[in-house]
Amino acid sequence: MRLSIMGVLLCATLVACVNVMPQKDFNLEKMAGKWWAVGFATNAKWFMNRKASMKMGTSMMLPTAGGDLDISSANQNADGSCWRMTDLAKKTDIPGRFTFTSQRWNNENDMRVVAVQYDDFALIHTIKTKHGVTDVLNKLYSRTPEVSADVQKKFTQFSLDTGILSGNIVFLPNNGECAEA
Repeated sequence: MRLSIMGVLLCATLVACVNVMPQKDFNLEKMAGKWWAVGFATNAKWFMNRKASMKMGTSMMLPTAGGDLDISSANQNADGSCWRMTDLAKKTDIPGRFTFTSQRWNNENDMRVVAVQYDDFALIHTIKTKHGVTDVLNKLYSRTPEVSADVQKKFTQFSLDTGILSGNIVFLPNNGECAEA
């Protein structure tokens, strides 16, 4: 009996993750350009130790000719040096949904652009799996380092709806921008 209840709970959790779909009218070309990573939400264990020191960064998103999305992210460290990471998110049969393996973190990523106003913000939901452990990560991107209270509220509510604890939803302070490399 206890095992079947655990199975139902696990299934319900997985279904909640699987049912998050990308925005219906997703336009890959309009994602092109610079985005500021202004919001971050996850229940992942590593986040608890790092969330207080996390800062805003930028990502360049460039559509490829084949319909994939090249994502190059950079964060400025306290000493002025830059931390960089690049991933090639491969398109799937569903517009706005991508998959990739992170070379830096060695995890599998199922990424969905769930809400976007291309000149303002993008809300991205990613299911990350490593060694059989799955975590949900929501990111809020903005075309500028500032984001409206309405967009912050939308991101917070979406994160709560996807099972993120309220204390694990953060809006990142601006730490400057890395110089182009």
